[in-house]
Amino acid sequence: MKVILAGYNVDREVIEELKRHSPPRQDITPETLSASYARISRDPRPVDELRAVARREVERARRSNQNIIFKMGHHSVAEHAVFNFDIIGVSRLAIEEIEKFRLCSYTEKSQRYITLKDDFVVPEEIKKANKEEIFVSAIRAQNALYHKLYAKLKPYFFEKNRELAKNPKNHPLLEGWAKEDARYVVSLATEGQLGITLNARNLELLIRRFASKQMAELTELNLNLYSLAKEVAPSIILFTEANDFDSKTYVELEEKAQLLLKKKDGKRTDELVRLVDFTVEADERILASILHTASSFPYIKCFKKAQKLKPEEKRELIKLAYKYMEFYDFPLREFEFADLTFDLIISASCFAQLKRHRMATLASQRYDTELGVTVPPSIEEIGAKGKFIDIMEMTNKVYFDLKKDVGLAAEYVLTNAHRRRVLLKVNARELYHVSRLREDATAHWDIRAVVGKMSKQAEKVMPLTCLLLGGKDAYPGLYKRVFGRNPKFFPSDFIQ
Repeated sequence: MKVILAGYNVDREVIEELKRHSPPRQDITPETLSASYARISRDPRPVDELRAVARREVERARRSNQNIIFKMGHHSVAEHAVFNFDIIGVSRLAIEEIEKFRLCSYTEKSQRYITLKDDFVVPEEIKKANKEEIFVSAIRAQNALYHKLYAKLKPYFFEKNRELAKNPKNHPLLEGWAKEDARYVVSLATEGQLGITLNARNLELLIRRFASKQMAELTELNLNLYSLAKEVAPSIILFTEANDFDSKTYVELEEKAQLLLKKKDGKRTDELVRLVDFTVEADERILASILHTASSFPYIKCFKKAQKLKPEEKRELIKLAYKYMEFYDFPLREFEFADLTFDLIISASCFAQLKRHRMATLASQRYDTELGVTVPPSIEEIGAKGKFIDIMEMTNKVYFDLKKDVGLAAEYVLTNAHRRRVLLKVNARELYHVSRLREDATAHWDIRAVVGKMSKQAEKVMPLTCLLLGGKDAYPGLYKRVFGRNPKFFPSDFIQ
C-alpha cells in the first residue's frame, strides 16, 4: 500500500506569497487534480504520476476536464476541485439562500454569540423603488429595541441563574442567552458573514441557481463567486447561465397553487408541529432491514419474519443494534429505511438552525405575517412584550408598504421573530442526529421546543426505533433506562 497526501486547502494569501517568490508557473490550480483523477479509469499509470503529468501540461489538463466533464458527462470529476470562500457583508435573507445547498460546508457569524451593531443591507430593489427612507427607519427602530432588550435581558439572566453567575467562566454563556433572545427583534437585512467550502460541481450548481434568482444581492454575489473561481479554474465550471427550469418553475407553480387552493377550501391549520406522514410499520421495517444486512435472506422474507416476532423479541433485537452506542454515535444505516414528515410553523431564528441539517429534506414557504411572531418568554418576563409587539406591528405595516413596490425584497424588513411554514422529512437516523443536537440542554429554547415535540410524535408511531431518542445530555439516562446500566462514556467526560 502507498498513500500520498495529494493536496490540501491552503489560504490563498499563502499561495500568492509563494507565487511572488517563485518563477512564473501555470500549475497552481485545482484543475490538475480533477484532470489526473479523471484519467485513473483509463490510464494504468499510478495516480501520482498522472498528477505530475497534469501539472506539466496544464492546458492539456484543462481540455481533458472539459471533454470528460461536459462532453462525456462525468461531472463527479469536478468534485475533486475544492474552493473556500469568505462571504462578508451579506444579509441573513441571502444566507438562507446560500445555505440551501446540501453538499456544501458552512460556518457563519452567529447572532447568538456576537453583539449586533447597526450593520444591515439596503437591497438595490429598495433603493430603486425610492423606499430607502422608510426601510432604514424601520430597521433602525428594530435595532434600537435590540440594544434596549439586551441591556435588560443580561441582568435578568444573571439574576435568574445565580449559581451559574458565581463562576466568571459562565458569564459569556449568560450574556449569550441575552443576545439570542434580543435578536428576535432584528431584521433579515442584518449583515452576516460566513465561510463556505464546496467542490466545483456544487459551485457550478450554486452559480446557475443564483443566476436565475430575482434578488439583486444574490446576483452580485453570483458574479463575484464566478469571477474568482474562473480565474483559477476555468475548465471545470461551464453551465452557469440562468435557465427556465430554475427561474420559472416555482413562479408558475405558485400561480397554479393560488388557483387551486382558495380560502373557501377551509381554514389553514396553525398547529406548530404536526407529524403528517410516516412509514407504516416502521419498527418492523427497520428490524427487517437489520435482519437483511445480518443474513443472506431477501428483504421480503426478513420483513415477514420481523412482523411475526413477539414484542419482547423485537425489543431484544433492536437493543442489539443499540448495545454499543455512545452519545456521539448515531444508529445504524438501516434506520434510514423509515421516514417521518413534519409540517412546522417556525420562526426565522429557529429556521436558521433547522436548515443546517442538510441531509434532511426541507421545503419552505415564504414568510407569512398571518402566522404571527415568536416572542421569547424572557422578553415577556422582563415586561417588554408590549414594546416588542409594537415593533412587530410597525414592521408588518412597512412590509406591506414595501411589498407593493419591491415584491419579494420586502422580506428584508421582517425579523427573526417572523414565521414561515416548512415541510421537513427526515429518516429515523437523521432524526437522531437532529434530536441529539437540538434537544440538548445547550440548544436554544426555540428549536429545542420544536424538536422535542417532533420526538414525542415520532415515539408514538415508532416506539422501538425511538428508544434512545433525545439530547446528548439525556443520553446516559436513556441508555440506563433501556439497558439497566450506564453507557461507557458521558458527555461530561469530554468537557474541559
